[in-house]
Amino acid sequence: MVTGRCRCGAIHYEAQGEPAYSALCHCSDCRKSTGAHMVGWALFPENMVMVRGKPVTYQSSKNVMRQFCGTCGTSLFYRNAEVFPGMVDIQTATLDDQAALPPAIHVQYAEAAPWMAAAHELPKFDRYPEA
Repeated sequence: MVTGRCRCGAIHYEAQGEPAYSALCHCSDCRKSTGAHMVGWALFPENMVMVRGKPVTYQSSKNVMRQFCGTCGTSLFYRNAEVFPGMVDIQTATLDDQAALPPAIHVQYAEAAPWMAAAHELPKFDRYPEA
């Protein structure tokens, strides 16, 4: 079982079992919906996910429902009944244990930011560098 929550704690969730995948998505829709250059997702059967609290639902395209906390704005869930019937994608950045579901694949990489391939070559700082 994995657990997670939004930033303010108004919404908590639990997911049982193993996800169908844990992936980093690079599609433009995810980028625009989250403000991030890639988004981590883990896909679970809906009946294996229990949500406490009331996420806000936004229909971002014909078959896509994105859910987020209406208080703090944290993106949480993605549903697409046509592509993933009976399933819910959970944003893995919202997991309580960040080591629980490491990504195994990149998806929608054709839409990745043009500099993404070289991103891991950038200098790394444990905290903000000194000005």
